[in-house]
Amino acid sequence: MHEYHNVSFDISKVLTNAYSTSFSLGIKAFVSEYRNAIYAVYGYVRVADEIVDSFHGFDKKKLLDKFRNDTHEAIETGISTNPVIHSFQKVVNEYAIDIKLIDAFLKSMESDLYENYYEREEYDHYIYGSAEVVGLMCLKVFVNGNDDEYEKLKYSAQMLGAAFQKVNFLRDIKSDIDERKRIYLPGVDREELITDKNKKNLEKEIEREFSEALKGIMLLPVGVKLGVYSAFQYYYGLFRKIQSLSVKDLLSRRVRISNIKKLFLLLKSFIEIKFLKTA
Repeated sequence: MHEYHNVSFDISKVLTNAYSTSFSLGIKAFVSEYRNAIYAVYGYVRVADEIVDSFHGFDKKKLLDKFRNDTHEAIETGISTNPVIHSFQKVVNEYAIDIKLIDAFLKSMESDLYENYYEREEYDHYIYGSAEVVGLMCLKVFVNGNDDEYEKLKYSAQMLGAAFQKVNFLRDIKSDIDERKRIYLPGVDREELITDKNKKNLEKEIEREFSEALKGIMLLPVGVKLGVYSAFQYYYGLFRKIQSLSVKDLLSRRVRISNIKKLFLLLKSFIEIKFLKTA
């Protein structure tokens, strides 16, 4: 079984590296003891996201239901023949991740099968399930069973997940509308065109969430602080770039941060974290 465990984590790592260079760089900045667990969490949520976003021509509801059922069974039995679920269940059981977090995540994924617009309350529930709980799963790993630390950092972890997700919404606004017929801006009428005012309202939320998230990042264990801070820097840089653009610009192209700039931000994060430790 030892080899199967290792291969399962390797597959989650391959998924992470293939789908997100920014998160991959952040995870590489963790000390080794944290990496596999975070690869497993990211690999798991990535597959669920792909089911609802890109498995066109297949019965997505059936596939997601099977994914959910297989997840529950794997957590209960401690084994899965699906390597991504297997590595994830090992992390869930080792770090006592609450099944309610996983169910909230899968509920938000399922809502993407039916919803293309969210009222404010529904939107907040969606953000919690699709992003905040992922931050909480990672936090469970970071604090390694310390409940006091988890409670102290819980709000900041949720705010970081929410900020990341909302930046993604603005970055991907063109593909969400064109390919998936979804609008992730609360308060936008179904028939109303997205305006710069709508965009600015969401940006105010994101700015506040980044501010709250940073407070918690500075209190994270040293073994993960650099990695999380570098991801924060990447997303904040992307956010600043998006802020400088109009809705018309965002609807015409996808905003990106180059790999060279990502490496620069990682170096910048390393210097700033070192300075904060010695200041």
